[in-house]
Amino acid sequence: MDLSRGAKVVEAVGLTKVFTDFWMRSKAVAVDDIDFDIRPNEIFGLLGPNGSGKSTTIKMILGLLRPTKGRLEVLGQFPDNVRVKSRIGYLPEESYLYRFLNPMETLDYYGKLFGLDRSTRRRRVGELLEMVGLHQVAHRSVGEFSKGMARRLGLAQALINDPEFLILDEPTSGLDPIGTRQVKDLLLELGRRGKTILLSSHLLADVEDVCDRMVVLYGGRIRAAGTSESLLQDTNHTLIETRRLQPKTVERVQQVLMECEGATIESVQAPRQKLEDLFMRIVEQARSEQVATSGALHGGRVAEFLAHPAQGESLLQELSRTQTVAPIAPVAPIRPKHDRAELDALVSPAATVPPAVAPAVSPIPKPVKQVDRSVIDGLLGDDSKNGGGSGS
Repeated sequence: MDLSRGAKVVEAVGLTKVFTDFWMRSKAVAVDDIDFDIRPNEIFGLLGPNGSGKSTTIKMILGLLRPTKGRLEVLGQFPDNVRVKSRIGYLPEESYLYRFLNPMETLDYYGKLFGLDRSTRRRRVGELLEMVGLHQVAHRSVGEFSKGMARRLGLAQALINDPEFLILDEPTSGLDPIGTRQVKDLLLELGRRGKTILLSSHLLADVEDVCDRMVVLYGGRIRAAGTSESLLQDTNHTLIETRRLQPKTVERVQQVLMECEGATIESVQAPRQKLEDLFMRIVEQARSEQVATSGALHGGRVAEFLAHPAQGESLLQELSRTQTVAPIAPVAPIRPKHDRAELDALVSPAATVPPAVAPAVSPIPKPVKQVDRSVIDGLLGDDSKNGGGSGS
C-alpha cells in the first residue's frame, strides 16, 4: 500500500459491532453504524465516555474482534491480515508486562517477536529507553515500577518495530504532569515525522493539544466529527488580548462597544496561565538546582530510527529475499577410521588392571559385553575382511 498517494490508513463504512448471548440474541450494541477514516500522517482522536464504543472500535481495527456488519480496512487490507499487524504499534489501556524482566529484556523480547536482528534490537532498545526517560532504571525489575513508569515502557514497546500506524489507548493514564507533557510532545514530533497516530483518551485537554481531527462517540454512535478548530471554535464571542489596561481605558472601550456594536463587555479579568505550565517551570527549576530523584527522568530526543526511517535497511532486506542462491551440493559423510587394536579389545576379554592399592574386599568384576565380529568388520571396511586392517 502506497500511503503517499492519498490512500487512507483506516476506512470504516457502516461499522457495527453487536455482542450476543449464548443463544445468539442481541445483548449490547457497542458500535452502531459509524463512518470515519484516518488519513496518512495525521493524529486522529477517538473520544467518548466509558462504554461509548472506543475500545471496541480499536479492537476491530486490530483484528481482535470481527465486525457484525459494515466494512473496515486498515492499511489497505482487512484487519485480520497477519502481515498488516507488523506495521502497527499498539499501546493498550493497561500495560501487560512481564514483571520479572527488566526494561532492556522486555524491549529485546518484543523486538524478537518482530524478527529484528540482534544489532538492530540493541540499538533501538538504548534509544527508546533514553527517549522515555528510563535509561537509569534499565536493569531494574519491571515489577518494581510505578504505573507511570510502566506506561513509559509500554510506549517504548509500541514503537520498537518502527510502526507506520500507532494506536494509543489512554497513553497518559497514570503519568505525572512531566510524563504527560513529554508524551504529547513526542506525539507531535512523531506526527511531524510522518507517523499516523490514533489516540483514544478521556483527558480531553490531551486530545485538544495534539489531534488534527477527532470524532466524539456516545452510545456507539458518532455525535460530532471534524478538525479541532471547527469543533472548538466559539462563534458567539470575540477575544481581544492586550497588555494590562487601566480601569479608565476599560470604560472607554465599553463606550466604543456600545456606540459601534451595541454590545457590552461581559467580563474583564487578567489571563491565567495553565497549571501544567506552572508545574513544568517548577520542575525545570528543581532540575537546574540538580535536585536528586529516584523516579523516571525527563525523556531525551526522539529515537534515531523513528526520526529517520531506514529505507536503505528495508531495501537490503528486500534484495536478500529475492537474491537467488545456488544450492549447495550434499557432501558424503566421512567414514571414521578406527584403530584395529582398540576394536579387537572390545571383542577379546578385557584385561584386568591391578589397582595401585589392593582393596580390602575384592570387587566383583562386571561382565564385559562381547561385540560381534561382523560389527567390527563393518566399522573397519571391506579391506578388513582381506586381512589389511591390523597392519595400519
